[in-house]
This record gives sequence, C-alpha cells and structure tokens, in this order.
Amino acid sequence: MALAFENGEQILCFHGPLLYEAKVIGTENREAKGDREAGPHYKVHYKGWKQTWDEWVPESRILKYSEENLKKQQDLLESLQTKKTKESRKAQEKDEAKDKARKRPREDSAAEKEDEFISRPEIRIPMPESLKAQLVEDWENVTKNHRLVRLPREITVADILKRYKESTKDVKGKRSAKDSARNDDLLQEVLDGIRTYFDRSLANLLLYRFERQQYVEIKKKYPNTELSEVYGAEHLLRLFVQFPSLIAHTNMESEAVNLLKDHLTRILEFMQAKQQELFLTDYDNVSPTYIAQMKASG
Repeated sequence: MALAFENGEQILCFHGPLLYEAKVIGTENREAKGDREAGPHYKVHYKGWKQTWDEWVPESRILKYSEENLKKQQDLLESLQTKKTKESRKAQEKDEAKDKARKRPREDSAAEKEDEFISRPEIRIPMPESLKAQLVEDWENVTKNHRLVRLPREITVADILKRYKESTKDVKGKRSAKDSARNDDLLQEVLDGIRTYFDRSLANLLLYRFERQQYVEIKKKYPNTELSEVYGAEHLLRLFVQFPSLIAHTNMESEAVNLLKDHLTRILEFMQAKQQELFLTDYDNVSPTYIAQMKASG
C-alpha cells in the first residue's frame, strides 16, 4: 500500500485526545496481527519530547502539517480546556450547593453575582508547546505507568517563584525607584497569590488518583510545611491549566486580571526556558506496600 507520508516529513499526530507536532522518522507497511491495523505505519518523534516517547502509529493517527490542521489542533486543545473548566465548575457548584443547604438562603444580590460570573469571558493563558508535551508525559507517567514524582522536590514551587522574581530584576530597565518599588510590590502580591492558590487547590484539583496515598504520607511526614515547599514544577504546571477557571471565580477587576494573566504567561515562559532544570526526567516506581495502601483507602 502506498505511503501518504514520507520519512523526515513534518506532521501532526494524535496522542490521546490532542494533536501534537511531530516528524516521521521511519515507515513500513504492516500486516494485520491481533488488534494491530494493517497498512502503512510510521515511527514518529514528537517535537519537544524525549526519544523514549518515539512510537509506531497507524496512518489513521496522522494529519498533514497544514494551516487547517493546525487550527484543528488548537480547537481540540481549547475544547479539552473548556471541558476541564466546566468539570471544575460543576464540582465547585456541587460543593457550594452543599454549603447553601447548611446556611440561610442568600439575597437576590447573590443571583445577580452568579449571572455576572456566567457572562464573563473565559480567560486564556497560552501554554508553550514543550510544556503541553510535559503535561502529557506527566499524565502518562502517573496514570498509565503508575509512577510517582519524587517528593520532596529538590526545586519546589516556592523556589520556582523566587527564581522567577529574581529573573525579572535583569529586565527592569531604567525605571524610577518609585516605579520599581511599586512593581516589586505588585509582583510579590501575584507570587504570594499563586502560592496560596497552589497550597489550597493541590489536594482537590491537582492530584491524580494514584498520587493520593503519596499525598497522605507527605502530610504526615511534613505536617507543618506548606505544600508549595514540598511539590515542584510538575504540579505547578497542572495549576496553570486550572487557572482560567479559578480566576473566573474571583471578583478581581479587569486590570488586576490582565496583570495576573501577564505574569502567569511570563512564568510559563520562564519554566519553558528552565524546563530541563525544573522538571524530573524520571519518576519513581512504587512499592507493593504503596499499591496495597492505595487499594485499602479506596
């Protein structure tokens, strides 16, 4: 059967529900065997991913690298983010409904605030391609391969935010002392807010099911330590996926939202620039005892 894609060709390849930029590095025609499809197969290397993620895929998972398919890639990503945002909102609304049942009915102004929230445009924070790949790799390691991020991380969330703040000092330019002080105060407020978001949302929003027993053990081992001083870049990156929904639930003014969005975008760019330094290249295998404890906890 004729091959639709050539060795060395730039393509878009499905991995899970999303499309990723990749390159064909091998081709062959295969016969049907078991569940394997017959026909052309391609070995692909995903852009920004380590070689360990190279894989053979059937032609049905590949699309031509074109403007039309790049738009499809973006549409799929936005659709997935919207789905996650809706799921997060539903979970929060469910919790709020439980709270309402224990409290007096709210006044009409509460309904007005809810209408105002629903009418707000969704906030978008652009995620660099290599960090999207990092998210997928992180998900694969934990949920499919049943491996864990080594904790406590050598470079924690708190460390990353401190390093980002230090990096901003190199690009301040010739601002006045008054402007510099004001911007420093605003930046520190943003960074403190990110740490607070992380510490409060980790358990409910950022953990995969397989990590919950590890979280229980960490809380016992470090009872008086903030989670942002234990966890690292892997879990901080998951928070950035949730930020659009979290910010939408606040009463922040549009100017403050834009300032926060700018800093979040720059922090992602900083994490991308320091990606090899901040993220683990290998996750830990778990013991049979961990598996048993996880099953026992349900």
